[in-house]
Amino acid sequence: MDAAEFRRRGKEMVDYVADYLENIEKRQVYPDVEPGYLRSLIPEEAPEEAESYEDVVKDIERVIMPGVTHWHSPYFYAYFPTAHSFPAMLADMLCGAIGCIGFSWAASPACTELETVMLDWLGKMLKLPEDFLAGTEGRGGGVIQGTASEATLIALLAARSKIVKLIQADHPDRSETDIISKLVAYSSDQAHSSVERAGLIGGVRMKKMPTDSKFSVRGAALQKVLEEDRAAGLIPFFFCATLGTTPSCAFDCITELGPICNAEKIWMHIDAAYAGSAFICPEFRPLLNGVEFADSFNFNPHKWLLVNFDCSAMWVKKRSDIIGAFKMEPLYLKHDHQESGNQSHWQIPLGRRFRSLKMWFVFRMYGLKGLQAYIRKHVGLAKEFETLVRADQRFEISADVVLGLVCFRFKGSNELNETLLKRINRARKIHLVPCQLAGKFVLRFAVCARTTESRHVQEAWSHISHLASELLQELVEKSEIPNSL
Repeated sequence: MDAAEFRRRGKEMVDYVADYLENIEKRQVYPDVEPGYLRSLIPEEAPEEAESYEDVVKDIERVIMPGVTHWHSPYFYAYFPTAHSFPAMLADMLCGAIGCIGFSWAASPACTELETVMLDWLGKMLKLPEDFLAGTEGRGGGVIQGTASEATLIALLAARSKIVKLIQADHPDRSETDIISKLVAYSSDQAHSSVERAGLIGGVRMKKMPTDSKFSVRGAALQKVLEEDRAAGLIPFFFCATLGTTPSCAFDCITELGPICNAEKIWMHIDAAYAGSAFICPEFRPLLNGVEFADSFNFNPHKWLLVNFDCSAMWVKKRSDIIGAFKMEPLYLKHDHQESGNQSHWQIPLGRRFRSLKMWFVFRMYGLKGLQAYIRKHVGLAKEFETLVRADQRFEISADVVLGLVCFRFKGSNELNETLLKRINRARKIHLVPCQLAGKFVLRFAVCARTTESRHVQEAWSHISHLASELLQELVEKSEIPNSL
C-alpha cells in the first residue's frame, strides 16, 4: 500500500467507522456466539501471498463484528464507560502516524513535554493542590499510565522502595528481604481486584479493610488495624483509598484516612478510576476533598472523559519517590538533556506512545464546559433511571446514586435476581453486569455510551420491567411466590 492508496483507503475507513457509530444502536449489543467461534471462520495459517485490502475489509463484518460486544451502544450499561470521541480517534490516528517511542526527552521532545503540560491542564481542571503539578519548578507532576491497575502497582512499588530505604537508613543491618517480609498494605474490601493483584505482584501482604453501611472505609477502622499490626511486629506502609468503587461507586472517607496515613508515615494512593472525571464539575469536587493528604492520585480519562483508551492519569506529590524506585539509565539511553522529563522512569515499560495528543485534541475541542456538560448529562440519566426504579414497588435501590451508576435489585432472593439478570442478558437488548453488596446479589446499571439519551434509558427500564413481570408471573403460576409481589 503506497501513500496514494492509503489516502483513499483511509477515507473509506473513516466512512466505515462513522457509519458504524451512527448506526450502532441497530446492532445487537451483546454477541450471540460461543467460545471458539472465530477459529472456524479464518484459515489455520497466515497467507503466503499478499491478499487485497478489499478482501480484508469484507471480513470485518463476517469475522469480527459477530463477536464484538458493542461498548459504545446506548444499550450497553455494563461495567463502567470506556471513553470515546471523534477528536480522540483522530488524535490516535496522528499518534500512530508519528509512531515515536517516547522513552526520553531526546527520543521525542514534543511527546515528553506535551504530556507534562496536559497533566497540569487536567490537574488544574480538578483543582488539585499545587504540590501535584509539575509547572516549571514543581516537585510533583503527572504522567499517563496505561490503566489504573498500573498506577496502583507503580504507587505500591514506589512506596515499598521508599520504606525500605528509610528503614535501612536507620538500621543498615536489616536486609531488604527481612523488611519486605514484614510490610503490609491496605485497601477497602470494596476495592478493585487490581489492588489486591498489585500486592501479589509486589510481594507484600494486602489486607482488606471493612466498610461501613455506605461501603466506605472510615478512619477508626484503619486506626484500629494499624495498631494491631504494629503490635504484631508488622510494618504498615501503603493504603489504597478508593473514590468510586467498582461495585457501587462508594467513596472512602479520605478526610479521615489521610491524616492517619500522614501521621503514621504510610503512603496513601487514591484510586478514582471512574469517578475522577466527575471532579472537574464544581458540584462533585467535594468528593475529592482530602486529596491534599495523598502521596499519589489516579483516575482514567479513558473511562469518562472522552479520551479513548488507553489514558490513565496519575499524579505524585514528589516525583523523586517514583523516579527513585524505577530509574535506570544505561549508556544507550543517555543524552545531552538528561535532566529534562523522562517519563519512562515513572512506569513499568520503557516504551510509551504519544497518548497526550488525545488529551490535547479533546480538551481543546470540547473545552472544560463541554466536558462538564457531558458528565452532568450522564449523571442526569442515572438519576432518571433511579426514579424509574423507585417508582416500582417490586424493586429497591441498593446504594446511594452519586454519579452515573445505579445499583438496584428485586425485593427478593439472590436467586430471583440472578435469574432476572440472566434473562436480561440472554435477550441481548441491553447488557448489564452484577455485583454483591452486603451479601446481596445486585444489578448494576451504568450509563456508559456517549450517545445515550433519555429514550434509551426509558426503553431499558421498560425492557427490565417487562422481563421482571414475566418472571414473577411464572413463579406465581408455579406457586413459588405469593400474588402480593
